[in-house]
Formats: sequence, C-alpha cells, structure tokens
Amino acid sequence: MSETVIEWIRQHAHRLTTFDSEAPLTDLLPVADIVGDAQVVAIGAATRQAHELSTLSHRLVRLLVEELGFRSLALEGDDASRVGLDEYIRTGTGDPQVMLSGARSFWQTDEILDVVRWMRDFNRRHPDDPVRFAGTDRSSPARNSPIDGLADIERSLAEGAIRWHEVTSDRIVYWGGIAHTVNGNPRTVSPSSSPMTHRNAGSYLREHFGAGYVSIGLTFHHGKARYDIPPPPEEFADAVLGAAGLDAYLLDLRTDGPPPVRTWLETPTKTRMIGPHYARTDNAAYHLAGGSLADWFDAILHTQEVTPVRALS
Repeated sequence: MSETVIEWIRQHAHRLTTFDSEAPLTDLLPVADIVGDAQVVAIGAATRQAHELSTLSHRLVRLLVEELGFRSLALEGDDASRVGLDEYIRTGTGDPQVMLSGARSFWQTDEILDVVRWMRDFNRRHPDDPVRFAGTDRSSPARNSPIDGLADIERSLAEGAIRWHEVTSDRIVYWGGIAHTVNGNPRTVSPSSSPMTHRNAGSYLREHFGAGYVSIGLTFHHGKARYDIPPPPEEFADAVLGAAGLDAYLLDLRTDGPPPVRTWLETPTKTRMIGPHYARTDNAAYHLAGGSLADWFDAILHTQEVTPVRALS
C-alpha cells in the first residue's frame, strides 16, 4: 500500500460533517464543481443496505435538486408509478409508506421513505417547478444466456434514462447500485456461479452524454449492513481509501497527483460490492472488477464504518 497515495488522499479529501439527510448541505458544495453542466449524475452505492450511504445519497439528491436545478430522479430497481409514488409526490394522494411496502425489498426502508417525503415537500413548496421520478421503465428479455440477459438489462436501463432526457430535457439524478452506475465497458460482477462480465448502463450513458455523465461512487470500509462486514482485502481500492483514517470524505478523482497516485487511480482494481446476500467467510468474493477507479468514477464519497438501513415499520 503506497504511503504516497494515502497521504495524497488525506491532503485532497474534503471531509463530510454529517449523515443527517435534513442538515445543511455546506460540506457537499464542492460536488457542484465536479458536476458542472452534467445532464445525468449517477449516485452508485457499494451496498443498498447501509444507512450512511443511503443518507449521503439523499443529501446528494437534495444538493442536485435544490442547488443545481436537477428535476428528475431515476430511482433504480422498481417502477415508482407502479406503486403510486409519482402520483404521491405530485398531489400528496395516498400513504407513501404503504406504497413502498409493495415495492422491491431494497426500497422498503425508512431512508427511501424520507426521500419520497422530501420530494413531496419540495413539490408542495415549488408547485410550478416540481421534481419528478424519471420514467425509466424497461423490458429486458433474455436472449441466449444469463449474460446476454444481464447485458440487455444494462442497455435498457441506460436507454430509459436517455429517452426520458430527450422527452423532458430534465437534468437527471440516477440513483442505483455501483454495478450499474460505474463507467464499465466491460465490468465484472462477483460472486456468481461464473463471474458476469459485460458492458453496463453507466458505460452507455457515458458514451451518449460524454462529460455530461458524471459518476459518483459511495464506498465504505467496514461495518454492518444486515450482516457484519470486515475490512476489505488489502488489494481492494476500499482498503486504501480506508487507510486514510477519515470517518467520511469526498474525493475528486480528477485532481492531479504525483505518478504513484495516477498509477493507483488508473490501474485496474477491485472495489467491494455487496448485495442482498453476503458471506463473511468469503469476503473477497464480493466485488466489482474490470476497470480502474479513474475509469469508473469522477468522484468518491467514502465512509469508514456503516450501520444497517432501517426497515419500514
């Protein structure tokens, strides 16, 4: 592990001061310079089961909407209109907690409920300039193999966001899992019966929007997310990010650095990626591979220790 890289991280990290989704956004303001004129900003979390990553994502959504004029949220994994959430944020009709109970399991959290209620409150205060859910519905029939099927899903996720932008001209926040949001052409997802390698949604969005697609990764070092998660293996990028010893910070990966830093950023690596299933005894198996940090992300929000999301009451 390069001490030069660790010291560079410490010097360039912008410390985050809170995980409170309702707190002032002052500590996140440097994100505005990273976003610039981007039309789509992806927020990709290493796990959907961590409270801190969920609340930081919420704070990023707030920043992008309240300060930078983004007006559509593509919340990956289900269809907001299917469960009635788009109607709720427009009109206040219905109970969002009941609606979320009919959504996919990783939407059934208090953290997502807080986002939905914030969207409704924003629209109540800005009836002539509302935020809305992006209509990124897609069909994804498998073709010849599971890999073909997953590749179809990735392409259709990207095409849904592209179509929505073409129709609405809205700037879009795309909030999903790290496997889908990184610029991966290709990327490899493990574990599986055989690792799945194919192009992902983020790469199609980068191809279409160019620098107008910004990829922000939310990583973590250790903690608990339904299950105890020990520190990552030494060869993982997350191990180096954690070695800086900071509780939570923003790191702009486009910042110039000495040769050891550029080498670290541009060398293919692994970063942890943990879904609904995880085995502590096989910790190293749960990762994303096939690219470098500089390929995948424009910026990273790193959290040293995480705790579980709160399931809906």
